[in-house]
Amino acid sequence: MEYLQAFVVGGLFCLIGQLFMDFGKWSPAHIMGGFVVAGALLDGFHLYDRLIDFAGMGALIPISSFGHFLVHGAMTEAHRYGFLGIGMGIFEVTSAGVSTAILFGFLFALIFKPKG
Repeated sequence: MEYLQAFVVGGLFCLIGQLFMDFGKWSPAHIMGGFVVAGALLDGFHLYDRLIDFAGMGALIPISSFGHFLVHGAMTEAHRYGFLGIGMGIFEVTSAGVSTAILFGFLFALIFKPKG
């Protein structure tokens, strides 16, 4: 049942993005930015953790989880360290993902010929 829930929720993210692209004429960059903001808003209202509990990886894999992690880390560290904790929390939680993206982007650029 967990796999079905993850598949359905992940599929709904894809469906929403596709509908915005088809009917709203949004670009992929707008969709990504919108999903990050939506994930941040949902976490701000403490709803994204419930979605993760329900859907598991179906809610963690989409780009909206990046917005969730940004806000979640900032809020957690802000409670602990005050105003400076906001920046600390953002970088603490997301640094592994950003570093991995930079590293693999660099490695693939060495292996393959980038266009552009």
